[in-house]
Amino acid sequence: MDSGIRSSRKGAVAAPAAHSPEARAADVHSPVTCLKGVGEALAQRLARLQIHTLGDLLFHLPLRYQDRTRIAPLGSLRAGDEVLVCGEVLLTEVRRGQRRMLLSRLGDGTGTLTLRFFHFGPALQQALVKGAWIQCFGEVRQGPAVLEMVHPEFRRLPDGKAAPEERLTPVYPTTEGLHQGQLRRLVQQAWSLLARAPAAGLEEYLPEALCRRWGWPALREALAMLHWPPPQTDLRLLAAGTHPAQRRLAFEELLAHHLSLRRLRHRRRRQQAPALRSPGVLVRDFLRRLPFTPTGAQRRVMEEIRRDLAAAVPMQRLVQGDVGSGKTVVAAAAVLTAVEAGWQAAVMAPTELLAEQHYRNFRRWLEPLGVAVDWLSGASPRRERRRVLERLSRGETAVVVGTHALFQEAVGFAALGLVVVDEQHRFGVHQRLALREKGYRKGDPQGDPEGMGGHRYPHQLIMTATPIPRTLMMSAYADLDCSVIDELPPGRRPVETVIVSDRRREEVLERVRHVCRGGRQAYWVCPLVEESEQLQCQAATETASALSQALPELRVGLVHGRLDGAEKERVMAAFKDGEIQLLVATTVIEVGVDVPNAGLMIIENAERLGLAQLHQLRGRVG
Repeated sequence: MDSGIRSSRKGAVAAPAAHSPEARAADVHSPVTCLKGVGEALAQRLARLQIHTLGDLLFHLPLRYQDRTRIAPLGSLRAGDEVLVCGEVLLTEVRRGQRRMLLSRLGDGTGTLTLRFFHFGPALQQALVKGAWIQCFGEVRQGPAVLEMVHPEFRRLPDGKAAPEERLTPVYPTTEGLHQGQLRRLVQQAWSLLARAPAAGLEEYLPEALCRRWGWPALREALAMLHWPPPQTDLRLLAAGTHPAQRRLAFEELLAHHLSLRRLRHRRRRQQAPALRSPGVLVRDFLRRLPFTPTGAQRRVMEEIRRDLAAAVPMQRLVQGDVGSGKTVVAAAAVLTAVEAGWQAAVMAPTELLAEQHYRNFRRWLEPLGVAVDWLSGASPRRERRRVLERLSRGETAVVVGTHALFQEAVGFAALGLVVVDEQHRFGVHQRLALREKGYRKGDPQGDPEGMGGHRYPHQLIMTATPIPRTLMMSAYADLDCSVIDELPPGRRPVETVIVSDRRREEVLERVRHVCRGGRQAYWVCPLVEESEQLQCQAATETASALSQALPELRVGLVHGRLDGAEKERVMAAFKDGEIQLLVATTVIEVGVDVPNAGLMIIENAERLGLAQLHQLRGRVG
């Protein structure tokens, strides 16, 4: 991704040596090794947090804050409090039992508190000698007899006077071998070097009028506020991420992301792609053979794609539509446009199940039109794989459908003009780009038939069934043209979603029984294949057994990702044919399973699934 506002404040570039006179002229791009005490080992730990420069340190913001600005009387403490306390050591002893431990009793005249240490040495015992005054911070817990703190942070007070902090204490995201004290000192060092330097790279990018309108502080003020908030700062706002300083930095980061995507979009407009202009005969024949009439929304999106493909710049279009809205038909029309123009098309799906369904659909639709369709996945036999690769490289195959195997290095195309990616959120950016990079360079007779020169890219059509809010569309997908299929085909009924407590399980079972006795079928979805002690949720295998006992009159089937392909196919075919009435499954059925007779789905432990998964699953019924 191109650099934007936020990333322009980051990055490791050459800087003066750590202790040279030039080091005083540090800026946000200076490496962390210019800070005192940062050697190679510490720099490597910081790098695990993506901290390479002074700017990275300043924009490494706290997760939460601790209030060490006031001393809490020991008599006012309650279990669960995270507080700063001060008192006199009344007693210290080493207690032996199953574990050796050091116990110290602290008092301040209002009450007492026990400090418990499991790891200690002579120095700690000496620091906690009777009569010493100490100040400590930690979480108060209910001990066997009295309240206690386990391994609190503490320091001895020689004069007995408490010394609370002047600001709230930040708690940063960290990594193994890097403790909070180190991070706080490094952030303070970086701030001291950069805060007052006019050319430190902390320029204000947002217009003053905008900040004034929303009540946002300036950049340096916002950073100081978030690293060292004053005692009166509202901790609830900071915890919720709604403090004006947090909002100001979040807005700037989103703006930077948006602008970088817009710049990416502008750069793409200067790239070249094959102009896929065709008479449209194949598309007309394809639509005429369908057993249904495409909706108005499908025809509108097909026309938008046709115009994009006819241009000599790479199409980057996202098609969003609910499950069952007809995105695959739209994709097939785009593929036929590319084929009729003399180019190849690749259709990629994230799972074998979905890819196989696409393969069957495309063969059924395209082969009667004389268009060859091949299949390629990681599970393809070696001989078959070699045959498909040869056909693709010679241009004998017009359309190939497959999984991530399509973008592997050994796969080569004679003239790839269109890439279709289904459920794009399941692929990484680099995976999608790897397939796109199978383009054409000057001198390639197949890839440069018009003598355009340069590196040309195939058109790309991206599909998703996950609803994308308008604000997210404008920010995360600003580099894409977006089309929405907002009309369901006739007969597609809206799906009602209801949350039911596990205490009403008998009612749910009765509903399943009623639906299946009425001639319909049902899914019962579980997140796991086997029981897990860590994730206390029902396993699919256990649930299938329990449901078979609870509903003996129903034919219950089981499918999950660990079944081999043939067995999985057999179970799904039996469910589709009506031989199985209730199918217990994991989220393997999230995509690629169409059973029109299925009218009910029960999702167990739905809180363990993401919104995209739930939406996909919901699309399996209705």
